[in-house]
Amino acid sequence: MPSNPPAEITLALSASAGIVAVAHGERYRWAQTALKRVGFQRRDDGAFALAVNNPQAARDAVHQLIPTARRHQATVTASTRRYLGDVADEIAAHLPGTWSAKVEVYSHPLWQHDLLPWLWDAGELIHAVQTERLPCTAILTEDTGIELLLTERPGHQHDYLLGAFAPNGFDEHVAQTSPPSSIVLPAAPEQAAHAIANRFLPAYHYALHTRRRATVAFALERIREEYDARQATRESGRFSDGSPMNPDHIPDLEGQSADFIWQEFRDVLTHAPPLLDQCRPAETTWPEDAAALDRLREALAQGTGILADWNARLDDLRQTPAALPAETYGDAKAERDARMMPVIEAWMADCEVFLRQARAAAPLHALAAHDHAVRALPPALPTPPGASSARR
Repeated sequence: MPSNPPAEITLALSASAGIVAVAHGERYRWAQTALKRVGFQRRDDGAFALAVNNPQAARDAVHQLIPTARRHQATVTASTRRYLGDVADEIAAHLPGTWSAKVEVYSHPLWQHDLLPWLWDAGELIHAVQTERLPCTAILTEDTGIELLLTERPGHQHDYLLGAFAPNGFDEHVAQTSPPSSIVLPAAPEQAAHAIANRFLPAYHYALHTRRRATVAFALERIREEYDARQATRESGRFSDGSPMNPDHIPDLEGQSADFIWQEFRDVLTHAPPLLDQCRPAETTWPEDAAALDRLREALAQGTGILADWNARLDDLRQTPAALPAETYGDAKAERDARMMPVIEAWMADCEVFLRQARAAAPLHALAAHDHAVRALPPALPTPPGASSARR
């Protein structure tokens, strides 16, 4: 990241807020103090604003800001662009569907790096977040749950960059799946919205479909491998390395295997439903697959109910006295696994049908118009104890 002064103030005009100031730098508090001294008020988004309903008072405050900032070792720069929040609001208003926008301010240079684990990008945007100073960005959110990141394009006077955040529910083992590439947007909000709707979002939905399918395929493959390994161990009485299995350890090994399969199948419960919604077997060369897809839908409905029951049961167990016998938790797990087994077996039986139909249902990469019927991701599953928290 390029070297910058320890404290900076960037001014921009806003049609609704007047003069908006963003304080940033390693000593950003010095810049904030200078802004407060001349009458700027802190906004909910972390920026500061000065109303211009009294033009003379506003001019006087800006004139006072320069020497005040200097005394606080901060520089002042007037942006040639409109305030990013106004631009984001106008783009959101021109996008098809229901979108909202909010600004995030990264006063300290390190704060913007919090974006990196969550960005799902293979283009210029993620490079800019890694290497350039971005005092603020805007988040565009569709009511289906899609989140996009908008920022001014470093080194350019008018352009903007836009990319996507990764949806909830994906694990690191599919991180290699190609993400959509961020795009350069023009300054005009209507033209920018057109580029998002007709170029970026189709690519996003294609990448999302591909990533969902890869996630489900990976989970089913690991379940199959676990089934095969467990069956081989049962039949031979030996582990894969040839060492003998102690019969006394069989219950523990069976429990570990069931836990592994349960965790893997949660990915199927999360990502298979929207893929099934997109499948149209009658439009493929395998119309006879419709019956198998119906069986898979029915199994998913059962599995989703079992998951909901299990989460409710966990809440009950956590509220019981500490002296509750450990067997109660084990019994609950055993019941869960027994109920889920037919669901998993149904999916293992017809998984190849599902995968080929999901592959055939992939949306067009860059030519299709944005399909607002695409199903949103379901709510994120409960975070296991000790797991990292979500972005922001």
